[in-house]
Amino acid sequence: MLFGLLETGFTYFYWGNALMIVIGGVLIYLGIARKMEPLLLVPIGFGIILVNLPLGGLMDYKYELRAEKPGVVQEIVTGDSVRFGVGSDIIRIDTETLASPVHGRIKKFMVEAGQPVEAGQVLAVITTTMQTDQSLLPTRPEGLLSRLFAYGIMWHILPPLIFLSLGALTDFGPMLANPRTMLLGAATQLGVFLAFFLSLFFGFSLQEAASIGIIGGAEGPTTIYVTATLAPHIIGATAVACYSYMALVPLIIPPVARLLTTKKERQIYMKPQIRPVSKFEKILFPLVSAVVVILFVPSSAPLIGCFMVGNLFRECGVVERLSATAQTSFVDILTIFITLTIGGTMAAENFLNTSTLTILVLGVFSFAAAAAAGVIFAKIMNLFLKEKINPLIGAAGVSAVPMAARVVHVMGQKENKQNYLLMHAMGPNVAAAIGAAIAGGVFIGILG
Repeated sequence: MLFGLLETGFTYFYWGNALMIVIGGVLIYLGIARKMEPLLLVPIGFGIILVNLPLGGLMDYKYELRAEKPGVVQEIVTGDSVRFGVGSDIIRIDTETLASPVHGRIKKFMVEAGQPVEAGQVLAVITTTMQTDQSLLPTRPEGLLSRLFAYGIMWHILPPLIFLSLGALTDFGPMLANPRTMLLGAATQLGVFLAFFLSLFFGFSLQEAASIGIIGGAEGPTTIYVTATLAPHIIGATAVACYSYMALVPLIIPPVARLLTTKKERQIYMKPQIRPVSKFEKILFPLVSAVVVILFVPSSAPLIGCFMVGNLFRECGVVERLSATAQTSFVDILTIFITLTIGGTMAAENFLNTSTLTILVLGVFSFAAAAAAGVIFAKIMNLFLKEKINPLIGAAGVSAVPMAARVVHVMGQKENKQNYLLMHAMGPNVAAAIGAAIAGGVFIGILG
C-alpha cells in the first residue's frame, strides 16, 4: 500500500503545478469561450495541464549524474521520492559533493554508501522536465512530448514545415499591388531590435535577448526556431509568450495605435481598390525573394526557403494537391504537434521563476514596440507622400496573419465608416512574416 501511494502523482504535486493548471485552463477558456486563436491556445493550454500532472512522463528527460573524481561514496543526500531543484546536493563522495545541474527527481541510484566509484561512473539517474543546452548538459528524451520537442523542434523540423504551410496560405497580392507597404513590414522589425537591447539591459545574454526580441515579430515558428537555436532553455517562455500575444492582438494593437495617432490621422481614407497583380508577378515573387534573401542572409534559408516554396505551390496553379494539403491537413497536424509540445515545456519548475516572468513582460514590450514602429514609420512616410496612407496599417506589420490586419481594419471603420483598410493592411501584415524570418536569420547568423 505504501509503495502504491508513493508512486501516485500526489506525492510530487505542489502549489506550482496547481497554478500552472489554472493558467492552462485560462488559455483553453480564451480559446474556446473568447475564440482567441483556439487552434493555438487550446492545445497549448492542455499541454500545460498535462505536463503539470506529476509522473505522467510526457515531457520527461533522463539525466545521468556522473562522478567527476574517483573516491568512496560517503552519503546519499537526496531521497528517491523527493523533488529537488537545480544545485541540490545529491551524493557526497570523500573527494567531492555532487549537486544536480537540473531540477527533477531521482529515478534510480546506481551506487550505495561505502561503495568505491571511478571518475565518470554513473551515480544516479535523474528524471527532469528541464530543457538544456545539449552541448553543455546532455539529456535524453523519454516521454512522448519530450521526443517531439527534441526531434521536431530542436532538430529544426517542425518550424520550417509550418512556414511551408504559411507560405501556401499567404497571398502576397496586396503587398505586390502596393510595394511601399513592404517598408512598413520592415519597419516593425525595429521594435524587435529595440526589445533585444532592452533585454540586454535586464541582464539576459545575447542569445537570450535575441530570442526575446524576436517575439515582436509575432511569428510563432520564427520565435521557436530562433530560440531552439540560440537559447533552448527559455523556449517555453518565448513560445508561449509569442502565441499568447498573437491571440491578444485585439487587446495590444488598439491602445498602441491610438496613442501614436490623432483622430484625423485614423480617419485618413484609402481607396479600397488596389492594382491587379498578374499571375506572372505572383509566381516570380517567391523565386526572386528566396534567391535574394538567402544570398544576403543565409541563416534564414530553412524558414524563407520553405515559406517561398509553399507560396509557389499556391500560385503556380499546377500543383493544387500540394497547395491544398499544405493549407489544410498538413498544417493542422503540424500545429497540433508544435502547440502541444510547446505547452508541454511549461512545467511549473520551468515557468515559475523571475526570469520567465521578465521574459513575458519583455515579450509584451517587443510586440507593442513592433506595432509602434510600424505606425511611426507610416507617419514619416506621409510627410513625403501626396496620397496619404492611414498610419493604422503600420500596426499590422507585426505579422500575426491575418488577425492584425483585421484588427486594423475594424479600427479604421470605427473612425471612418467609408474606410476599407483590410487589403491595405494585409501588405505590411504579410511583409512582416518575411521580415521576422530575416531578422531571425540575422540573429542566428551573428550569434549562432
